[in-house]
Amino acid sequence: MKGRKLLLVSANRLADPYPVYPIGISYLHTYLSGHMPDLEISMADMNLLTISGLAELMKSGNFDYVGVSLRNIDGANSLDRTSFIPGYKEIVDCIRENSSSVIILGGAGFSIFPEVLMSILKPDYGIAGEGEESLRLLLERLDRDENVDGIEGLIKGNGEEGKIKEHSNYLKSLELSFNETLSDFYWEHSGMLNIQTKRGCCYNCIYCSYPIIDGRKVRTLDTDLIVDTLARLNRDKGINYVFFTDSVFNIHNSYNVELAEKIIKSGVKINWGAYFSPHNLTDELLELFKQSGLKHIEFGTESLCTEQMHRYGKNFSFEDVLLNSERCLKHNIFYAHFLILGGLGESERTLRETMENSKKIRFSVFFPYIGMRIYPGTPLHRIAIDMGVVSESDTLLEPTYYIEKGFDLELCRKLAEETGKAWIFPDDPLFGQLDYMRTTKKKKGLIWEYLRKP
Repeated sequence: MKGRKLLLVSANRLADPYPVYPIGISYLHTYLSGHMPDLEISMADMNLLTISGLAELMKSGNFDYVGVSLRNIDGANSLDRTSFIPGYKEIVDCIRENSSSVIILGGAGFSIFPEVLMSILKPDYGIAGEGEESLRLLLERLDRDENVDGIEGLIKGNGEEGKIKEHSNYLKSLELSFNETLSDFYWEHSGMLNIQTKRGCCYNCIYCSYPIIDGRKVRTLDTDLIVDTLARLNRDKGINYVFFTDSVFNIHNSYNVELAEKIIKSGVKINWGAYFSPHNLTDELLELFKQSGLKHIEFGTESLCTEQMHRYGKNFSFEDVLLNSERCLKHNIFYAHFLILGGLGESERTLRETMENSKKIRFSVFFPYIGMRIYPGTPLHRIAIDMGVVSESDTLLEPTYYIEKGFDLELCRKLAEETGKAWIFPDDPLFGQLDYMRTTKKKKGLIWEYLRKP
């Protein structure tokens, strides 16, 4: 591909509660650089670039290919149902109007809605799911003017209909290099960078899109490469906090033990946080993770009522939640619980049980979201169709939620306040305080521990 030029664009402009480093295009950049050394690759991030700036870049860059990563479709927050699709269309249209580049869409958001986004945004190609190898194959075949059929996850934008070939071959060894300009910006504005240790999710939560995006097969990535990346970030940039972006970190704990032990052995002094399930943990695991730098756990708990947890597809109980919350306290690990209130089957009785049980959890923060975003292909989608909440023909691209009939948001807020605990709703102004601490006080990491109450 000598002389060919590729631009990778992160289209995400969401910065609430903080801007998130575009890890997807960094993995693509690193992988393609290693496998296609003659390809000239650049990166652009719409958190740092205006539309006019993008237009100038397209006019001057002479790019043969432009890959656009769509991270989110909306904020997944029923209290603010702003769609990001108009902004994405503005970006794709700008690329089309100011260049003759081949446009290729991908990313997590695209992978949930591939067909409908192809019809709206009209790129030349799209790749759903894991993108590194599929993009490499596509670029090589386009360069040689060969047939692109049979590439996993590929969708053509020429109007040809065809079933997307599902992914069956997954990568297990991925290097990662961070763009210096971007890493400086995100370290300054969000106080952390992101890394994956595994891809895929084997759990059965009824609302979750992760199995659609990454597949159900869990793939653990090379621990030595991860530790090398952590050491390089710390040594070269002074970065001492990362967030592991796995859908759930505490899957395959034998692998997690190997990773933690290698971090400790390396001597790198770096703190980290991750999403955890509030089960499948022991004191020994938490102590080891703590030694390796674990500082924050964000539990995907969703309810504090066991009946609701099971209705949501969770395989744990409130007793597990309470036990592992206490374990975090014992090992001096900050933790928060993320909840879905008003989801499938929620009643005033189950809501009150959640609020009463929150009083038993010490020194936590509770982040409740109202209702469940309905994503195509999930069990919740089929339930919503059967209940007449949505129709078979609804694309669900516009932010669409299942909120249990009769759910009273004001009662929910009142009950939360009466617990005396730290409840932070998505529209709570306390998010502004966190932003002040992050940008002005230069606090690093997740920093919600400053909001905790006994």
